[in-house]
Amino acid sequence: MTLRLEPRDLPLLRASLVVVWLATALVSLIELHGQSLQLLHSAGLRHPGLTDALIWGGIAVDVALGLALWLRPGRPVYLAALGMLGLMTLVTSVLLPALWLHPLGPLLKNLPIAALLWVLAQASSRSRETGT
Repeated sequence: MTLRLEPRDLPLLRASLVVVWLATALVSLIELHGQSLQLLHSAGLRHPGLTDALIWGGIAVDVALGLALWLRPGRPVYLAALGMLGLMTLVTSVLLPALWLHPLGPLLKNLPIAALLWVLAQASSRSRETGT
């Protein structure tokens, strides 16, 4: 069985990513001094300046990517989001490798998100080539 992605499906896929990035920013903000800080502390990072910079930097990146995916969708944005997802996954893997074994899969969930970004980037390239 082959799944054929139709152009009408792309806005729903893109919208799901917008929600993921903007909701992640919101949750990080709400949990600024809760779970966000606890995760960094469990990675051995305790300097307030560093932890604040990492949390606020993550929030800023999440908002920027969410808004870019919403307002300026296209291959460059999809590839930028894919690159940032890869970088954040790599950094988290180094700092907190145990998250790969977490039962809710906070890092494993990045794999289908990466696949979705790749599909959207490819679809964006094809639509530009064909003018659709």
